[in-house]
Amino acid sequence: MIRRHSDLPLEYDSSNRFLPWMIAFMVYLAVLALAAAMVFGSAVSRWGAGLSGTLTIQVEYGPGAEAGIKKLVTLLEATEGVETVRVMTADETRALLEPWLGVGGTTGDLPIPRLIDVRLDDAVPVDVAALDRAVKAAVPGATVEDHRRWLADLIALVGSVEWLSAGIVLLTAISAMLTVVFAARTGLAVHHPVIELLHLVGARDRYVARQFQHHALMLGLRGGLIGLLLAAITLLGFAQFLQSLDNPVLPALTLSTVQWAILAALPFAAAIIAMYTARVTVLRALAKMP
Repeated sequence: MIRRHSDLPLEYDSSNRFLPWMIAFMVYLAVLALAAAMVFGSAVSRWGAGLSGTLTIQVEYGPGAEAGIKKLVTLLEATEGVETVRVMTADETRALLEPWLGVGGTTGDLPIPRLIDVRLDDAVPVDVAALDRAVKAAVPGATVEDHRRWLADLIALVGSVEWLSAGIVLLTAISAMLTVVFAARTGLAVHHPVIELLHLVGARDRYVARQFQHHALMLGLRGGLIGLLLAAITLLGFAQFLQSLDNPVLPALTLSTVQWAILAALPFAAAIIAMYTARVTVLRALAKMP
């Protein structure tokens, strides 16, 4: 850490013990909250890229399934706005069900429906409700799954997670500021005689405030780096745990370089907040001193 001369013995204050750990805990929570929002946001972006503009037609298992599929393919290919129609094989359908039923859970006598993957043309709007009625009229029991509705619900859920994360970050920032205010006022009370002596020899309030703000900056940076380290260990532990589950349904806990850089900047942001909070607190308190 950077050291500089100080006329106040602030390094012996009790804030040296509790303030870094308080800030470490707050940075830890903020990093985890932001990381959760980033992971869910990235997962929704990936799922949206793969599911936007697609429909899935499900045909019930039975002796007439193949005939129904042929009839639906003819209907879909003649529908305006449908770009491609592809009948999924039984093996592809089993692969889609394996994350839910497990490997080998789709074997045996389990009746697996046949699926038709439909790609829509983004430039031509398709009335999905009318298409659903036409599909059910052509093949009773067939259903149309519109992934856009499911994706919209998922985006709304992720939006709630992002707002919750933002609220956690805001609350931790406010808590850190209040903690620094308490530490600064305690330091002013403890070192009041020394501060009066500095005033007598001509020291200005800003000079005294610089002593406190540099002290808060160093403590904030130390605590922030500790919190970041603990959060990184936690995230890596969760990532290893999710990989061991081998469940493709759960989002992968992976972050891009830019996202890691944003998380790595949080300790410095906490240190700057601590520095300016200490400066404002001390200047206001000194202004009221006789």
